Amino acid sequence: MPSPARTKAEARFAATLKQEEKARTDREKSDQKRHERTAQLRALRLAKEAADKEAADAIVAEKEAAKAERARKKTAAAAKKVKVAAEKAEAKAAKAPAAKAPATKAKATAKA
Repeated sequence: MPSPARTKAEARFAATLKQEEKARTDREKSDQKRHERTAQLRALRLAKEAADKEAADAIVAEKEAAKAERARKKTAAAAKKVKVAAEKAEAKAAKAPAAKAPATKAKATAKA
């Protein structure tokens, strides 16, 4: 038969083991909740970053499209000016009589 001191010590040891087990399971539950919350926050952060990047890319694309449109309009206006200038030059050339080439002077120099 075990001594009463031994029985009491074993009971205390068993109670201590039970407390430690409960503390460990509580700590594991707490850790699990913290990890889940961290994962959820991380997923939200990554989703927000992706949405922000998409919005920024859309803004950049919009600015580039506007810049290209301005350049297209500027090029079209310049082409129109060149066309109008060419038409004016053609009209002026059609109105003016054909000028004689200074070939007569070259012939006179050759005879001398």
